[in-house]
Amino acid sequence: MKNLFAEQVGNKNKHIKMEYINEVSFVQGLKKGDSKAYTCLVETYHHRLCTYAFGLTGGYDLSEDIVQNVFIKIWKQRKKLKDDVDLKNYLYKSVYNGFVDHYRKIRPVFSLEKVHIDTLGVFVQEDSESSFERIILQVKKEIDNLPPKCKQAFVLSKQEGLTNIEIAEYLNISTKSVEGHITKAFTILRKSLDSKMKGVFLLLFGVDLKRGV
Repeated sequence: MKNLFAEQVGNKNKHIKMEYINEVSFVQGLKKGDSKAYTCLVETYHHRLCTYAFGLTGGYDLSEDIVQNVFIKIWKQRKKLKDDVDLKNYLYKSVYNGFVDHYRKIRPVFSLEKVHIDTLGVFVQEDSESSFERIILQVKKEIDNLPPKCKQAFVLSKQEGLTNIEIAEYLNISTKSVEGHITKAFTILRKSLDSKMKGVFLLLFGVDLKRGV
C-alpha cells in the first residue's frame, strides 16, 4: 500500500491548474462537472489527505477508504460547493469527520464530546499536515517513555483492547497489579501531556485525561 502515499503531483497537474485563473474558477469548474478539475483535485490532495488520515487511524487501508469516500462525496455534492470555499480546509475537515464517523460506528462507547471535537478541529485549520502529526508523535513518544510495565499494561488495555483479567493472565500478574500499572500510566501522562496533546489522547484512546481514567 506504500504507493498510495507516493507523491502524485506532476507537471500534468500543474498544466491543468494553469487553465484556471484562481481557486474560485477552479471550484466553478468542479461544480460544472469538469473531469480535469476533479483529476487535478485528487492528484493535488490525495497524498496529503492519506498522510493525514494515516496519522488519525494508523492503518493504510482505512486511511485510503476514508480519503476515497471524501473524494466520492465531494464529486456527488459538487454543485453544493460555494465558490469561495477553502478547498484545503474543506477536504481536511471531511477526512476528520470521516474518521470520527468510522469510530463512532465501531466503538459506540467512544464518546467525543463537542468541545474536544472543536478543539481538535483547530488542527485542520492550522497546518494540518504537520501540526497534527507532530502532536500525535509527541503523544506516542510520551507513551513510549512510560515505565516498561506501565507501558505494557497500557498498550494491552487501550490499544489492544484486552480486559484487566486478560492482561493479568497474559502478564502472569494479579488484576490489582494491572490496575495499578494502568493508573500509574495515566497519572504520568496527565502530567506530561499539554492541553492539545490531551485532546489528541482523547481522540486516540477515548479517555479524557482532564477528568481522570
